[in-house]
Parts: sequence; structure tokens; C-alpha cells
Amino acid sequence: MSTHSPVMKRVAPAPPVSEDERMDAEIDGLMEGGIGWGETLRFALSTLRSNPLRTLLTTLGVLIGVAAVVALLSIGRGAQNSITASITSNGANLLTVRAGASSSGGVRGAVGDSSSLTMADATALADSARNPDIAQVSPEYSGNAQLVAGSNNVNARVTGAIAIYASVHNSTVAEGSFIGSDEVSAAAKVVVLGSNVSTTLFPDGGALGQTVRVNGQQFTVVGVLKSSGGSGFGSADDGVIVPLSTAQRILFGARSVGGSWTVSTIVTQASSAATVDTAQAEVETTMREAHSLALDGSADNFSVINQATILATVTQTTQMLTLFLAAIAAISLLVGGIGIMNIMLVSVRERTREIGLRKALGAREGDIMRQFLFESLALSGVGGLAGLALGSAIALAVNLSGLMTATLSWDVALLAFGFALAVGLFFGIAPARSAARLDPIVALRYE
Repeated sequence: MSTHSPVMKRVAPAPPVSEDERMDAEIDGLMEGGIGWGETLRFALSTLRSNPLRTLLTTLGVLIGVAAVVALLSIGRGAQNSITASITSNGANLLTVRAGASSSGGVRGAVGDSSSLTMADATALADSARNPDIAQVSPEYSGNAQLVAGSNNVNARVTGAIAIYASVHNSTVAEGSFIGSDEVSAAAKVVVLGSNVSTTLFPDGGALGQTVRVNGQQFTVVGVLKSSGGSGFGSADDGVIVPLSTAQRILFGARSVGGSWTVSTIVTQASSAATVDTAQAEVETTMREAHSLALDGSADNFSVINQATILATVTQTTQMLTLFLAAIAAISLLVGGIGIMNIMLVSVRERTREIGLRKALGAREGDIMRQFLFESLALSGVGGLAGLALGSAIALAVNLSGLMTATLSWDVALLAFGFALAVGLFFGIAPARSAARLDPIVALRYE
């Protein structure tokens, strides 16, 4: 057998291409397909790099605008979260019954200044057969008092409560124990301190078992509440808890009406978030029947505060305020956009001959327009990214200061950056169209 080697054919090398032929091929390509997107982007970025100072000054308006929007929206959202946490820290699904306004000599006072609420009302509301959607009832009597421990003193809100108070208000004891039923029955002189009050009276710690004078009366500290982290809205951190009977009979002298001691408020907790409205209706009906009032509510001498309604109102208000501030900050973005348009118009005038040459070489109107739009978007994009960094730094500084809370989120960053790009695109259209419509012959003759 014989084997044959394959025959290798030699391919003749292609003839060299002259420079004129290469240029002709590029021009034919331009006339056929225009300038590619990648090439257009490269032209735009190289133009911006050639004038770094002008590019920096042009993006400054967008940078400030984006930074302001990010910082304000973050601070506004942080404030909203803080307020929400402060309201809900006292417990969920709460309905607070307060005494109505007193009337004397035809003059009607403020809500809560009458003594129309009693322990009998709390007992009626706690009747589960009558009010199936009310899970817990906490009668309370509150007033301000001066607390003194050694050389330290503080004026704090004193709340008389029963044992169920801790469950209703989500209060947790960090040290010691909470008010018990036996202490309420005996009107014992014991007190549970809020975390801030404990720190003020006993800066070195060790409050448990110490003696505190409350309006001159000697009280023993039996517990210290865990910090709830809230402020305002009656935060437990800035108050103290004593037995309800002690507040009524010893500290504030709440008078007895028909054999039942008065209370300042009755806090009820609905069985779930879905039954809050039903529970409120049960509270109102029970209170009207207990006080022999008209069932249509026309003669009510009490008021019911729905925590969910308060929370919704506060949330809506803070959202509107935050958006209003962000809208004001966005004005600087529009000013930055106008600056971009002005610089781009100047750039068109400066590069008139360049535009004419590109069009003479085959660049189409769409190619020229796309290049200037890319430059405008690049300006707004660079300013937007720098603004995001600055706005985030401001929000972080606010958090570190401890004065306010700022909450950064991706949706805020994307909103601000997207708006910056939209501004750049919108204000770049006019210069881009102006450049694209230049007559190449006139442009080449431009001096």
C-alpha cells in the first residue's frame, strides 16, 4: 500500500492597500452606516477630557442638586421612621380614652380637663363579653412631679398604673421588677424609673433599691425600664411608674366619684390591627352607656384617640414635607441643566468647523446629534455620581452627629441619579439639534 501526502496549496498574499483606498473605505462606511455608538461615546468623552475645568464647573450645579435631594430625602425618611418608632413604641393597636372638656359658666375648657373617667369605666371596658374586640385595658393617672435623689433632681411625668400597663405599652424592665397587683392594692410607695430618669438621678448606676423623693414623699426604686429609644409623645424613658392607687390617693389626690376613683386616661388594646375600628366602636358605645349619654355621640364627655389614625396622619405629613423639601432641592438640578445647555451651545459654536468636517466626511445628522447628547449625558452623569457620594456623606454625618437620623436607601439614590440624567438629556437636546442641522459648507467656512 502506498500513502500519498496531501497537497498543500499556497495562497497568494493580498495586495497591499494604499492609504487612499483605506480612507475611501472608511468614508464609504461612514456614508453607509454612520459613526458607531462606541466611536460616538469615545469622541464625547475625549472632548470632555480636553476641557477638565469647564467640565467640572458645568457639573457643579448637577452635583449640588443631587447631593441636596439625596441628603434631604434621607433626613426626611429618617425623621419619619423616628416618629413612627416613637408612636408605636408605646404599644400596638392602642385606643386611648381621655376625659372630655369641662364646662363652667358657659365657658368650655380644654379636652382632658374634666374628671369624667373613673375606674368603673375601665371595669366596663374590660368586660370581654360586652367588648370582644378589646384585648386589654389599662387605667392610668398621670401628673408631673419633682423627683430628688441625693443632690440630683428632675421634673418628670409620673404615671399611676396597674400590672397590665407593661403588656399594653410594650414596656420591658431592665432591672428589678414592674408594679405588681399587691403593690397596687396596698398603695405602696414604690417606683419604676424610666431609663433617662434613672441616669439623671443615679449617674453612677445602682438605682435599684435606692430611695427617691417624689413630691416630698419617700419612694423605693423597685425597677428600671429598658430604654425604648423614643423621645416625645410621652416616652417612657423620660417618666416614672408608680402604683395607680398611690398616684390617686397619695401623690395627686384624685377624687372619688360615686365610690370610684378617677383616672386621667384609659388605654385599651384591640385584639388585632384588623379590629381597631370595631374596638373603637365598642369603646364609644360602652362609654356612652356607662355615662348615660346619647348613643349618637352628640353629648360625649370623652374622646377616643386612635393610634393608627395618628400614625397615618403623621406619616402623610412628614412625607409631604420631605417631598416639598426635595422639590426645592431639585430646583438646583434644573439650574444645573440650564448650565449644561449653555455650555453645550458654546461648544457647538466653538466646534463648528469640526462639525462641518465630520459631516463632509459622511457623518449623518443623527451621528452629530448623538455625540452631543452623549456629552450632555456624560456631564450630568458625572455630576450625579459625585452628588450621590456627597449626599451620602452628608447623611452619614447627620447620623454621626446624633442630632437627627438619616435613612439612606437605593430608591432615593436611583431617583436622584435618574432625575439628573433626565435633566442632562432634556437640556442637551437643543444644542444637539443645533449642531446636527449645521450646513457642512457653511460650517467649513466658519471662522
